[in-house]
Amino acid sequence: MSSATIFTAPPPLLDANISRSSANFSHLRSEKLAILIDKSKSLSHLHQIHAFLYRHNLHNHPILTFKLQRSYSSLGHLNHSLTLFNQIQNPNVFFYTSIIHAHVLLSLHDRALLFYVQMLTQEVIPNAFTFSTILKSCPLEPSKSIHAQAIKFGFDAELYVRTCLLDVYARGGDIESACKLFDKMPEKSLVSMTAMITCYAKYGMVKEARKLFDGLQERDLVCWNVMIDAYVQHEQPNKGLVLFRQMMKAKVRPNEVTVLAVLSACGQIGALESGRWVHSYIQNNGIEINAHVGTALIDMYSKCGNLEDARLVFERMRYKDVVVWNSMIVGYATHGFSEDALQLFDEMCRLGYRPTDITFIGILSACGHAGLVSEGWRFFRSMRDEYGIKPKLEHHGCMVNLLGRAGHLKEAYELVKKMEIEPDPVLWGTLLGACRLHGNLVLGEEIAEFLISRNLANSGTYILLSNLYAAAGNWEGVARMRTLLKGSGIEKEPGCSSIELSNKVHEFLAGDSRHPKTKEIYMMLEEMDSWLKAHGYTPQIDIVLHDIGDAQKEQHLKVHSEKLAIAFGLISTKPGTSIKIVKNLRVCSDCHAVTKLISKITGRKIVMRDRNRFHHFVNGSCSCGDYW
Repeated sequence: MSSATIFTAPPPLLDANISRSSANFSHLRSEKLAILIDKSKSLSHLHQIHAFLYRHNLHNHPILTFKLQRSYSSLGHLNHSLTLFNQIQNPNVFFYTSIIHAHVLLSLHDRALLFYVQMLTQEVIPNAFTFSTILKSCPLEPSKSIHAQAIKFGFDAELYVRTCLLDVYARGGDIESACKLFDKMPEKSLVSMTAMITCYAKYGMVKEARKLFDGLQERDLVCWNVMIDAYVQHEQPNKGLVLFRQMMKAKVRPNEVTVLAVLSACGQIGALESGRWVHSYIQNNGIEINAHVGTALIDMYSKCGNLEDARLVFERMRYKDVVVWNSMIVGYATHGFSEDALQLFDEMCRLGYRPTDITFIGILSACGHAGLVSEGWRFFRSMRDEYGIKPKLEHHGCMVNLLGRAGHLKEAYELVKKMEIEPDPVLWGTLLGACRLHGNLVLGEEIAEFLISRNLANSGTYILLSNLYAAAGNWEGVARMRTLLKGSGIEKEPGCSSIELSNKVHEFLAGDSRHPKTKEIYMMLEEMDSWLKAHGYTPQIDIVLHDIGDAQKEQHLKVHSEKLAIAFGLISTKPGTSIKIVKNLRVCSDCHAVTKLISKITGRKIVMRDRNRFHHFVNGSCSCGDYW
């Protein structure tokens, strides 16, 4: 649409603000009009001012035109901004920078670059603001050329331009160039320091990021958020929570970004008390529980074993998008409440929400935890047939897990072989785990040899095959797998269980003796052992896959990390209090049997989250129905 068709019919009256600024419109000074343009918050108001400029022959006034163009852009009306720009004869650097900025605001990066090239073609020399603007949206390769031009025009030493260049190299993964730029900065601002911390954090260099962070003399909320999130994203949630508490002591007020990172940290380690405190802070400090925050709360409560509060957050949310529904469905699935997950899926579809690929991960997981093979196949096929969603690696993994756990090993193997996408080691490991579960050594060996020959094996491959050999009493095969594991340089992930008490997370490894209350914990272990034997418990020494004596196997089982965590929970909480444990690996069958008995003997509910799912132990039974 041309400017003529938009503005040749001005409304008879201007906004009241214009009326009050002068009794006679024709004598309004450009300064007052410029102020009115800057203060305009709506498109209709800008249209009235624009029309007034046409009526009084001020539409070519350079300052007013520039401000009008910028205001249209800031309100998201790029078409009007472009119309103005195209009417200007020989636009200067300020007009070019403004139109580039308008495109950057809307993430139209390619078009922003075209205007930058057009500016250079017209021999308009960019300024520092031009460089800082175009660099905000620029991919790495074009940025290298722009960097050279910044040097040519003498703007590369400008602190803000150099900071933007640093950010570009950091975003593009060129850490070496980012470090060189940073090291050469004679003056390092908080912005440039934060950009470098972000760069280190993004690529897992958390120690380097923390060293810079500790060297800051002043810290704003942004750099606190970056450092906290760095820990959370790189599997150090405890350190993230410690840093968050330091931030609160420094009287820096969290925002939405902060609480999203902290809630994620709480969910990773099952820190329910800390998560509840963050929820309370959100409610009492005016942070909106929008779709992002609501999803994070649901996810946190679900991962911390409190599905009731997760559902409460879900029901109280006024606006729910499909991501919110997905988080609740996944929560039910993870806890093994498959029927609730399927009912919620039906309700979501009935209300008009269209499922996404994440929705089907939740639904297929729910089917897997309940052994619903036919339902799983129906949902898997409906992805493509009804919703046009091409199954991804994760969906195939869910199906392999569902089929494998249900004993349909050949069907699972056929599905993997027919996949259109390349299966990854995790998916093969899932199938290998199913072979271990059902004692299918022949298929397990075939899969393992395939992975090893193609350098796709990870620690889990060797461990699972070693376990298969051990279960069959093939100790030679066990030794061979352990030699391969050692030779590959891959280390076995140690089993670790954690429990949160009084906002502090206590972690235990198998046979751990580092805890300050080690003596009391092991005394409780002995007491637990006497309770168990009185109730007819017999240790499942056959699952100890080491060529050692029976007494050693019993001792090995007794000090598993989850049993140490339970013992600590029993001595540290009042009778009747629920105990919540988080385990990084799959809970073994002996610990599962022991936990069921302990819940009956002590009258306590014990909630355990392992790598696969949640287990709710109550009065001698588990919510998984011994199917996990």
